[in-house]
Amino acid sequence: MGGMPLNDMPWWRWRANVRSALHMLSDESFHQDTWLAGREGYGDITDAVYRLVEDTWLDNWSAEKYVGTVFRDSGEAALVDVAVLRVLRIMHQVGADAPISAFVAHHGWPEAVRAAREAHVRLAVNDADDPDAAPRSLEVLRIQTRSA
Repeated sequence: MGGMPLNDMPWWRWRANVRSALHMLSDESFHQDTWLAGREGYGDITDAVYRLVEDTWLDNWSAEKYVGTVFRDSGEAALVDVAVLRVLRIMHQVGADAPISAFVAHHGWPEAVRAAREAHVRLAVNDADDPDAAPRSLEVLRIQTRSA
């Protein structure tokens, strides 16, 4: 999110949190090297899901509600909606406090990762960021969202 213009969207802090969550949820190498390995500084999968839906309430209504504030267009919103629904479906089946291994083992996980990746790429490209860069730590996210 280094290239993201931090104040070009009215609710850019919410966008930064959603982007961070989608980025982590969409990166299978990150799941292995960070979450499954117990690497600190990135939270866990429950933290990522919380960042995805906490301010936006995307677990209750469509991302379309935030076009022009959090999301740039209906295309972004539609991709985010698909990712949220797939991730939440798995979370409800395995439990909110389940370890990442339960999510990864779920039969629907590859589809959830693919949906998160599609949304992540669209948002990153629209913010002039590299979608293939490694996810940033939660400390970096906190610094970025306090900086403007």
